[in-house]
Amino acid sequence: MERVVYDRMAELDSRHWWYRARREILARLIERRVRPPRDARILEIGCGTGHNLAMLGRFGAVDAIELDAAARAVASQRLGRPVGDAALPDLPGIPDGSYDLIALLDVLEHVEADRAALETIARKLKPGGRILLTVPAFPWMWSAHDVVNHHHRRYTKATLGAVIAGAGLKLEYMSWFNSLLFPLAAAARLAGRITGKEDSDDALPPKPVNALFEALFGLERHAIGKLPFPPGVSIAAIVSVPSPAS
Repeated sequence: MERVVYDRMAELDSRHWWYRARREILARLIERRVRPPRDARILEIGCGTGHNLAMLGRFGAVDAIELDAAARAVASQRLGRPVGDAALPDLPGIPDGSYDLIALLDVLEHVEADRAALETIARKLKPGGRILLTVPAFPWMWSAHDVVNHHHRRYTKATLGAVIAGAGLKLEYMSWFNSLLFPLAAAARLAGRITGKEDSDDALPPKPVNALFEALFGLERHAIGKLPFPPGVSIAAIVSVPSPAS
């Protein structure tokens, strides 16, 4: 990602509606669908400024990786110990069989070799461990946001499922989310394409709008992992390593 993206993340990740609501949605998904053991070891790959670390810490002991040095420094301060810098798809220095949960939250789209990355991540799981993925949905929604974030792609359920299967992993759960605001987001992306006035979509909106968007997006925490969602801006998936018998 470009430097400005990390700078805005550090400035806004505790206030912006998207970060705040998404953390609670993902926490509910972990509670309902991942259900890690009480003493879980958790790794977040591509943790950015560490804005998800406290949420993940509700479920166990968290380690983290981030390539950008400035973001890694912020994340290390939040975590209270150094955040690593191992790179995908190889993750050098990360021992195999170490983690009950590995979170890859809006990271896979940054990795050119996405299938190889998932193959490597799978080796880092303990038996019975799971990977939690989120990715941006729908290639037709490609915009300046994807460019400035250095995305290689946006996914459909079919293309994400194919990458998961190609990595030899078992898909346990997949759902769109950020669905309530999807019509507004799609309209904004299409309007920006028509007018040529696209931006990276990460500015903090006025306080009332920010609160409204957080409330609307946050409603999804009540249903995520329980009910099917209509198309949304993002896709969430939970995957595991198949047992030898399967």
